[in-house]
Formats: sequence, C-alpha cells, structure tokens
Amino acid sequence: MISKDINTECDGDGDCPVRIAAEVLDGKWTTRIVRELLGGTKRFSELQRGLTGISPKVLATRLNFLQVKGLVCKKTYPTVPPKTEYRLTPLGREMEPLIHAMARFGELLNNA
Repeated sequence: MISKDINTECDGDGDCPVRIAAEVLDGKWTTRIVRELLGGTKRFSELQRGLTGISPKVLATRLNFLQVKGLVCKKTYPTVPPKTEYRLTPLGREMEPLIHAMARFGELLNNA
C-alpha cells in the first residue's frame, strides 16, 4: 500500500521511498531508456539509435544497473554474432505512469 503522506515515510533512516526512486531515476539516460523500452523489446543497437548522443559504454552501464534493480530483463541468443534483447520487467513497467507524468510536466514547463 502506498502512503498518502510521503513526508511520514521519510524519517531519515535511508528507507525514504522518494529517495530510493530518485536514486534509480538519477542521471540523464535512465528515464529515456525506460521510455524507449515502453515500446517493447529492443536490441542494444535499436536502443542506441533511439537515444541520440548516448555512448555504448554509458548505455551498457545503465542497462546493467537497471537489470540489477530488477527493472530490465536481458536475453542473449547463442548466435554469431550474439543477439541480445532488452525488455522491461513487470516492475519496470510500473514506471510507465511516471514517464507519462514527466512528459506532461515537461509540456507544462515548455509552455510556461
């Protein structure tokens, strides 16, 4: 159950839900990667094309981080060259309303 008063959940012991979420969302690329994966399973090269300006190293690092956090699932096929696909887990899909809310807020800021 989600608390209606987020201030009561943040008592300084490190378990603040907002702090935990902010740590996962930190950085320039995480929400953009999730946005790309909301469209379905993607290969590494597809993600890189959809994320103009991201380096392969940063993309790999962020994807690995999202895997560790349980938001992204990676499947590698034993082909030559290896084929690797990424998709959101059910937990990762929980970010969809957040991404939409961020888009709406960005539009408001853009029109302010």
